[in-house]
Amino acid sequence: MIRRDFLWSGAAVALLAGTAAALRMGRPQDAHATETFEVTKTEAEWRAILSDAAFNVLRKEGTEYPGTSPLLNEHRKGIFACAGCDLPLYSSETKFDSGTGWPSFWQEIPNSVGMTVDRSLGMTRTEVHCRRCGGHLGHVFDDGPPPTGLRHCINGVALTFKPATA
Repeated sequence: MIRRDFLWSGAAVALLAGTAAALRMGRPQDAHATETFEVTKTEAEWRAILSDAAFNVLRKEGTEYPGTSPLLNEHRKGIFACAGCDLPLYSSETKFDSGTGWPSFWQEIPNSVGMTVDRSLGMTRTEVHCRRCGGHLGHVFDDGPPPTGLRHCINGVALTFKPATA
């Protein structure tokens, strides 16, 4: 490959990546703009109570780097709650090691999450958000273990952990 071809192919990759990012950024800041949530805050109020990483995931639909969440290796009995509004979302009883680098669960606590179709990045996925504050949590895939066959692939930074009391 000559240098010019290499540069053109690099430019094409950058253009495609930029287009995908623009498509994602072109979505409404709150992907659930048609939904009404019990907990609502201004962007400044969310920034005041969330870390930068949690704000990026919960409010901007970002993704944390795989393998970086301390909750990935949390194996005690307890409840994983929304880092934005403290709503209990997942029981430790449904957590499993998916090998993906993100905390994974085969079932949510009833009436805790909402789901929407996410067509960003050139694919169709099921996005999971907190039903009380609308915070983005992650995505659900159909490659999980029994009994549901689902894998809720959740950003650990979007969660807090509350150990069970003895």
